[in-house]
Amino acid sequence: MAVKQHKELWRTLKFVLFSISAGVIEILSFTLFNELFHFKYWFSYLTALFLSVLWNFTLNRRFTFKSVANVPVAMLKVLGYYLVFTPVTVLLGNHLVETLGWNEYLVTGLNMVLNLVTEFLFQKYVVYRNSMDTNELAQKEKEKEAEDSV
Repeated sequence: MAVKQHKELWRTLKFVLFSISAGVIEILSFTLFNELFHFKYWFSYLTALFLSVLWNFTLNRRFTFKSVANVPVAMLKVLGYYLVFTPVTVLLGNHLVETLGWNEYLVTGLNMVLNLVTEFLFQKYVVYRNSMDTNELAQKEKEKEAEDSV
């Protein structure tokens, strides 16, 4: 049982670390669009979110969930998540920034935290539920564990 808990803790930590790297991409691109080009909040946020999602999906599929799941099918599931998440956060974020005068970086940061938690749960329990630890990296780890236990 401890091995499985350790493995899931490590999976969660990897997801968080990769999400932080995606967050860096998101905040840097958001800052570029917001400060340099002075785009509206919704456009800056949406473009930055798209860039970070591509990065995060690629890394987490291969290294966190170690899945051989069909890429287009997995992407469609993630798209389904973002078809709900994105309009909610774009509309609410735009309202908070443009109407209520909240700081755009605070709103973007809150959206990023909400995204981290909900996307991890969605990917673990929906996208990769039946295909975690099936790629070549996971197979090599299983072979190494088997060798070490002998």
